[in-house]
Amino acid sequence: QVQLVESGGGSVQAGGSLRLSCAASGDTSSIKYEGWFRQVPGNERAWVGGIFTLDDDTYYADSLRGPFTISRDNVKNIMYLQMNNLKPEDTAMYYCAARLSNGGTLYLPTSYNIWGQGTQVTVSS
Repeated sequence: QVQLVESGGGSVQAGGSLRLSCAASGDTSSIKYEGWFRQVPGNERAWVGGIFTLDDDTYYADSLRGPFTISRDNVKNIMYLQMNNLKPEDTAMYYCAARLSNGGTLYLPTSYNIWGQGTQVTVSS
C-alpha cells in the first residue's frame, strides 16, 4: 500500500512563496502519476497540476501555469509544489494524490486511489 504525507503549508503574505512537499511511502513503484489539488470549504476539490512518475511529464491547470511548478525527487519519492507570487485566492487546503494504475484522467479527483491528509495554505493581503 502507498501512503502520502503533505507538509510545507502555512501562512504567507500576498506575493510570497511556499513549497509544499508530498512524501510517498510503501509500494511507491506502483505510482503511475501524482497530482496536487486544492479545496476551499464549500467548493469541490480543484486540480492544480500533476506529474507522471515514468518520465516526469508535468501538467497544470491553465490558470496556475507559471506561478506554480511541480517537480519530483524520484530517489526520495517526494513530489513538490513550488508556489510563487501567491494571492489571497490561493488560500485553500492543498492535497496530494496518487494513482496506482494506468488510465484515468489526470485532472479528475476520481482518478486517484490514494490521498494525503492535506496541508493548509493561507495567503493574506
